[in-house]
Amino acid sequence: MLKEYQGALEDLDKAHVLKPNHAWTLRNRATVKIILKEYQGALEDLGKADVLEPNNALTLRNRGDVKYRLKEYQGALEDLDKADVLEPNNALTLRNRGDVKRMLKEYQGALEDLDKADVLEPNNAFTLRTRGDVKYMLKEYQGALKDLDKADVLKPNNALTLRNRGDVKYMLKEYQGALKDLDKADVLEPNNALTLRNRANVKMMLKEYQGALEDLDKADVLEPNNALTLRNRANAKMMLKKSIKEPWRTLTRLMFSNRTMH
Repeated sequence: MLKEYQGALEDLDKAHVLKPNHAWTLRNRATVKIILKEYQGALEDLGKADVLEPNNALTLRNRGDVKYRLKEYQGALEDLDKADVLEPNNALTLRNRGDVKRMLKEYQGALEDLDKADVLEPNNAFTLRTRGDVKYMLKEYQGALKDLDKADVLKPNNALTLRNRGDVKYMLKEYQGALKDLDKADVLEPNNALTLRNRANVKMMLKEYQGALEDLDKADVLEPNNALTLRNRANAKMMLKKSIKEPWRTLTRLMFSNRTMH
């Protein structure tokens, strides 16, 4: 598949040489570069396309997407705002802008955009998954769970959906359900430090301290020097030590009690 996109890029490169100032060529070449994760090149092409053909909603929307991937969230928001003015009620623009606002922690604005996108284009797994995450941040846990359940039905076996739903279930104290989701996420996307760290939190609540410690050890290898991992691992070690000592204390008390009875 990637080979086909590489061939498309070669064709668009040739077309660009033959006709350098063609916005359509630049815009489409940028799309291919996005797929190939050549984000800086895509950004350059879309910048040129914007100069050649200003106020094109597609150019602005795509450039907003590239800036999002490059973590230039404020710039992405500016492009998507312009695209929304030029072409209102576009579900993709609203969905992407909602995700950008989520990253900027503008949760109410994100929720408004995602609600509109859901009305314009219902049953979109990305919209529901993102809105579920926004509702989680707003502590609307039941609403978040509802959206993530729908997203899971529409697009099963998505590690991000399962990880997010596991977090929601954790907040709702549905620990067994949370563990089940995080176990699936770990199978689908192994070696994810966030999944391991979150699963460790669930195991701590279930008093599975050894399992929690194992997850946090793995998370520390994958993402060293993470303060949250280190803090949680210290807690897991203390709880594990306490859980091992406690039966011996109980046994000692029983033995002492038995001796005094004779």
